[in-house]
Amino acid sequence: MAASITYNLAQTKNISEIIKSYGSRLKGFIQKRVESIEDAEDILQDVFYQLAEADQMMKPIEQISAWLYTVARNRITDLYRKKKPEPLPQYYLDDEDDIVMELGELVEEKGSTPEIQYLQSLFWEELENALNELPAEQRIVFEMNELKGISFKEIADLTGESVNTLISRKRYAVLHLRERLKTLYEEIINY
Repeated sequence: MAASITYNLAQTKNISEIIKSYGSRLKGFIQKRVESIEDAEDILQDVFYQLAEADQMMKPIEQISAWLYTVARNRITDLYRKKKPEPLPQYYLDDEDDIVMELGELVEEKGSTPEIQYLQSLFWEELENALNELPAEQRIVFEMNELKGISFKEIADLTGESVNTLISRKRYAVLHLRERLKTLYEEIINY
């Protein structure tokens, strides 16, 4: 079917026909813009879910092709907003101390060379060693919040500790880790 054909879902009531007509082209469009096939399939499924919702609510869609591609673009944008990599916590950096930032950028670097891969593995090994030196309460809070992305509120609900206590524990962990990573950073730049 040509992209200029206008569908009104209230009239056609045949979502499966729309999926057959646009599914492969829309999937190809999405795959060119995302990193993995799984992400593309999730977005495609979400687009068709939105289509089904619009149909249930009896919302007419005059330009189905434009609507489908707009929803797909919006979902791709949402995906990249969610996955936007953050360097290790910037809010812990002093003006004179950007070691954590630079090591965070090293760890996140794409298109790795063998040297970068070695430095990344060295970083993770050193981080693990430094984490093992922490008291269990500090390590758990740091790992849950920074490495697993769990909010302080969720950790508080799980552990029964107050949010302020958890923030304090993480702060002590970060101070220790910053000191340990500073040594690694100095060894790397003087190598």
